[in-house]
Amino acid sequence: MPTPGTENGMGVGGAVKEVSERASSIVRLELELAALELKQKAANLGLGLGLVGGAALVGLYTVGFLFATIAAVLAIWLDTWVALLIVFAFLLVVTLVLLGLGINRLQKGSPPVPKQAIEEAKLTSEAVRGGRAH
Repeated sequence: MPTPGTENGMGVGGAVKEVSERASSIVRLELELAALELKQKAANLGLGLGLVGGAALVGLYTVGFLFATIAAVLAIWLDTWVALLIVFAFLLVVTLVLLGLGINRLQKGSPPVPKQAIEEAKLTSEAVRGGRAH
């Protein structure tokens, strides 16, 4: 006499096998979808980075033309070489100040070891052990 679960001729083992196959198919399709989505996101990310890099390069040239314009305006009242020297000296001072600030920050940040977090972890570890120090 057939039971309600076996009317189509499939027992519990067959049902488990079918569920397993369908679950496997779903997982495979989800992985394919994830791979396609990641590929599309990577392409968009690459294109975006390329465009931002291009904008940065054009921006750099724009700043160069700004300083050339400043030198040209100064050349109205001064000799051209003096105007260029003034702009050059200004840019050199700005560069040296930024370099000094950057080196100072690098020295403060190195070595990149989270000393305070390590100390806190040691204290926490001691507290968990019951205050015993090795």
